[in-house]
Amino acid sequence: MCRVVAVKSTTPIQLAHLLTRPRHSIINQAFDSRLRLDLRRPINGDGFGVGWYGSVVGERLGHQPCLFKSITPAWNNSNLNRIAEKTKSPLVFGHVRATTAGSLSQDNCHPWSYEKIMFMHNGGIAEFDKIKRKLQASLSDELFLVPQGNTDSEWAFALYLSKLPDVHAREFSPAKPFEHLNELAREANITEPSLLNFFVTDGSTIVASRYISSKYDEAASLLSLCHPRSEYAPGGHYRMSKSDKRENIIMVASEPLTFEKADWMEIKMNTLIGGHVTCRTQAVTLAMLK
Repeated sequence: MCRVVAVKSTTPIQLAHLLTRPRHSIINQAFDSRLRLDLRRPINGDGFGVGWYGSVVGERLGHQPCLFKSITPAWNNSNLNRIAEKTKSPLVFGHVRATTAGSLSQDNCHPWSYEKIMFMHNGGIAEFDKIKRKLQASLSDELFLVPQGNTDSEWAFALYLSKLPDVHAREFSPAKPFEHLNELAREANITEPSLLNFFVTDGSTIVASRYISSKYDEAASLLSLCHPRSEYAPGGHYRMSKSDKRENIIMVASEPLTFEKADWMEIKMNTLIGGHVTCRTQAVTLAMLK
């Protein structure tokens, strides 16, 4: 089971405050996960990926996110530490991988992007080999060429893109590919549940799901934090502060980055959460998924 974090802020955040410095940062979660469902694979050492958007966008720089991926363990990559210390962004995705499908390769590391849209996944599509061909057949020629790796997650990204009203639209409208995947599973007589915690952004809005295709099993963990600001103390201890009301942060993660439980809210199973922040407002919406 992978570990993920997604953050949207009104002001750029140093990546180190999300990825490396907290005592329970996503890098530390790679070898010290507290909330994972699958205990058979306790280490997320099969690569990592970080995606972020520049603080300044324009025609020359474009609106596409920056991606940095590697097949090395996240805790043993000096370039990641250097980049995290020197980079700030208002929107960041982080992912540490434990392989469930697909080979160990950089193409198979999350997140992925298409134009301005970025995507990552925590979980797995059950018995994906039985539905892969039909899923591929449902895609347009354009989106069929999007996946470069061989994971179920990247094909789920292509499916997600196919459910958007217009993948090239200036405005972002969240898609819901879950029913399509459930229908393919029913046709293939697949009874094992799929874990579909999807994280999607267009650079301004974050959408995340906590979903499992079962009425009886538990979905992979997902928590959210909505707070003006986090403050760093020596030793990797973070606490939330209301010192500057002009700053707003929405964070969604598979595990808390801080140990202050009151700051975090568990997302209910089969729920879609959408987050958008501005200097004056902080909007979070929740919607139940079938």
